[in-house]
Amino acid sequence: MTSGGFRQWLLAAFLLLAMLGSFVAGSTEAAAFTDLRSSCRAAGSLSEDMVAIARNAARWSCADRTFSIAPERVLLRFDIDPDDMLPRYLLSRRSALQAVHLLAIDQDGAVRQMSIPAAALSSSMAGGYFKAALPDVTRATRQIVAVIDLPSHRMTLEKAHLAPTDAATSVGDMRFLLILAALAGMLLMPLIFNAAFYRALREPFILWHSALTLSLLMTILVSSGLLTMLFDPPAMTLSWMTTLIFGITIASIAMFTHSFIEPGLMHPFLRRLFPYCAVWALALSLFHTAFPFVARPIQSGAYTAAFAPVLAIFIVSMIDALRRGSRAAKFQIVGYTPLVLVGLIRLVTGVIPWSHSTDAMLLLYVGCICEVLFTTLGMADRFMTMKRERDRARTEADLLERLSETDPLTGLLNRRAIEQQFEQLQTEGFATLAIIDLDHFKAINDINGHAVGDAVLRAVAHALQPGPNVRAYRLGGEEFVLLLRGDDADIQAEFRRQAIPAMVANIVLDLERPVTASMGVTRLSGEEGFARPYERADKLLYEAKSAGRNRTRSAIRSVQMLEAFPSDRAAVA
Repeated sequence: MTSGGFRQWLLAAFLLLAMLGSFVAGSTEAAAFTDLRSSCRAAGSLSEDMVAIARNAARWSCADRTFSIAPERVLLRFDIDPDDMLPRYLLSRRSALQAVHLLAIDQDGAVRQMSIPAAALSSSMAGGYFKAALPDVTRATRQIVAVIDLPSHRMTLEKAHLAPTDAATSVGDMRFLLILAALAGMLLMPLIFNAAFYRALREPFILWHSALTLSLLMTILVSSGLLTMLFDPPAMTLSWMTTLIFGITIASIAMFTHSFIEPGLMHPFLRRLFPYCAVWALALSLFHTAFPFVARPIQSGAYTAAFAPVLAIFIVSMIDALRRGSRAAKFQIVGYTPLVLVGLIRLVTGVIPWSHSTDAMLLLYVGCICEVLFTTLGMADRFMTMKRERDRARTEADLLERLSETDPLTGLLNRRAIEQQFEQLQTEGFATLAIIDLDHFKAINDINGHAVGDAVLRAVAHALQPGPNVRAYRLGGEEFVLLLRGDDADIQAEFRRQAIPAMVANIVLDLERPVTASMGVTRLSGEEGFARPYERADKLLYEAKSAGRNRTRSAIRSVQMLEAFPSDRAAVA
């Protein structure tokens, strides 16, 4: 994925977020004119006759707007004005319950009723809601009573309302769903980025970010009407899916933070807490899904409150990482702020009994997109940082390797280099090895000093400068090795040997006599290692020394090597 494509994805995400905010405001205002909220509530046990409760005026409470799920059965009364548009559906927030009973009470006292078990409740196009078709409602109908058996969350009572149609039937609502669908589709792009990142960096935080992105994608699909539009699953199925996905999301956030914050930039104790937070979140969601009616009156509040320590650990960890200079924490703080606000709102309104529960769905949608958007930016930044660090480490390693293979005095490669490169150079056609040893070099050091001796060695290195067909090495002291290729390899070696006196004389002045060199040349055979041809060339060098020095002995040519070359040719070589 190119950087240009990544920038276009970011721009599109911001534009869709802006459109989401504008459309949701319009659709919310439109809904307010047609929805009918409950005016009174009553409570009873499952064994009581709900029609009798509905007819008993003393059982109804109309002044107190506080809802309680403590009773086994809660009745909500909706007063119908015959001049208004007649309702057709009961809509309310999804949560675990046993059954919904609906009573239509006419002006003459006639009652029509129907009962719907929880498993048969349909999903509404309104995100997070179920719907139940009302009994026949006529102009003579004065009241609708919705009876909820074993409600497990206060929002099921607080958000209950009657509507003439299901949600998302207006043009504005459909636009809202289309924007959500586009945003959900855009969450697939970070998965592509992650695949590219993971190929380059086998880091666990990339996998956890993918898990987090998928869980947030499912959150949008399940919490909005998109999944209902596509598959129309039962409301209770979406209810338990929402709970499980929430636990997976919190666990993914915890593990992503655990692995994403740079090493050393978060207190070790806080980092160790995140895996426990992940396990805790999953355990809570599994229990809440499997046993929704255990300690039913308090379970929902306790479930919400149980996430407070996780939220606190996350906030403290981000502050600690930011204080220590973490770049990753900056992206996480910006990306997670909307979701943290959603958590705080739900925590406060869900735990305090007298408060009105709020799910902050719009902020949740914005938070899902912002989280993926900014954590993806953070991962891209982390990727570039780690790439720079690895490139720098690789460069330093290459530099150290080159230094370890280079003679610091002459700049030529050393014995370690030739031993490591020997096999590769053979495959490249280097088939001739020559050993060059300076004649009477010890006398130069003794008479002129080691500084002059070092200058002589540097001048010799200039004479032996490598080329495309020549590799030059200093093995130590005054001993040098050439590896050559080509039909005239032995002649090229001789050029360089004979260039030594002139090069030394031009660079090192005031020497009492010329500096000459002796050489042994041999051909490489087969796939032999460095030691055997070196031994052969060394014996030939010894023969050259024994024959009077300043000469070459070669196993390649039986004739005497050229005694002299034109000085300009030797210098060029």
